[in-house]
Amino acid sequence: MFADRTDAGERLADRLVSEGVEADLVLAIPRGGLPVGRAVADRLDAPLDVVVAAKLGAPGNPELAVGAVAGDGSVWTNNALVSRLGVDDAYLKEARARGHATASEKVRQYRGGDPLPRLGGRRVVIVDDGLATGATALACVRQVLAAGAEAVVLAVPVASTEAAARVRDEGATVVACETPSRFGAVGQYYRDFRQLRDTEALSYLDGDADVDHDGD
Repeated sequence: MFADRTDAGERLADRLVSEGVEADLVLAIPRGGLPVGRAVADRLDAPLDVVVAAKLGAPGNPELAVGAVAGDGSVWTNNALVSRLGVDDAYLKEARARGHATASEKVRQYRGGDPLPRLGGRRVVIVDDGLATGATALACVRQVLAAGAEAVVLAVPVASTEAAARVRDEGATVVACETPSRFGAVGQYYRDFRQLRDTEALSYLDGDADVDHDGD
């Protein structure tokens, strides 16, 4: 159990150091990944930036991700879940369009419209506050690998074993503090998992936030 995202980030940073992970750049997934990423970036002595994606919610259940769209338009779809739920192509097309619009707006907010910093040949650690379905993280991993990163590590405080396996299949290394055999919602592993506002999330990029406020 983590006290909050900053506590989780500090413990995750300890794990990364113990595993010998080095980074040229840490990319946090907004919003909840930014408090975690700040602690990781500070410990690894690497600059902190963001990589953006928006999940594609299932019909009638927007919190259940059937896929995600990254800031550059990269898409990951959980085909097995899409098939099981009977999601049709028309719904997916509309969801991708909405997701791309949401991701583009996040890129504007967090990066001024530029999807990513220069990644060619760099060792990149992508950080989020947890890995449940892995949809958002997978879209981000695809984007970072396509941008030419030399090596990609996805680092999270807690991960489901299934989602971690999907990320490894995509070509990234996964480092997690906890991988419970029975995974619930990410928030179940935090005492404080409040929602983070964009203005608060942005403060972590400047290194101005010394305490964890909220998250998503």
